[in-house]
Formats: sequence, structure tokens, C-alpha cells
Amino acid sequence: MPDYQAMYYQLFNAQTDAIRVLQTAQKKTEQMYIDSPKPDIVLLSSKAPKESINLISCKIG
Repeated sequence: MPDYQAMYYQLFNAQTDAIRVLQTAQKKTEQMYIDSPKPDIVLLSSKAPKESINLISCKIG
């Protein structure tokens, strides 16, 4: 008969290790984002006529 307790502990420990690895990676990448230089935001104008923009927005929304 399989040792279900040992199987459970093996799986549980592997899952908690994986969660810990993912949380650490997330914290590191979030900190990289916070530490990165802020981008220059440029407002681009639309080349489409206003009528076509209104038609598109009416169909979507």
C-alpha cells in the first residue's frame, strides 16, 4: 500500500517551495519596476477623422 502521508508531505513541501520561489521572483521584479527610470510620456494625435473614431466607439461601446 502506498505511503499516502509521505506522498502528501512530499507534494505539500514542493508546492510551498514553488510558491516561495514565485513570491521572491515577484518581489524582485516589482522592485526592478519601482527602481526603473520613469518613461517620457508622449501624447500622439490620431490621424483618423473624428467621424470614424465616433463610429468605432459606437460599435464597441
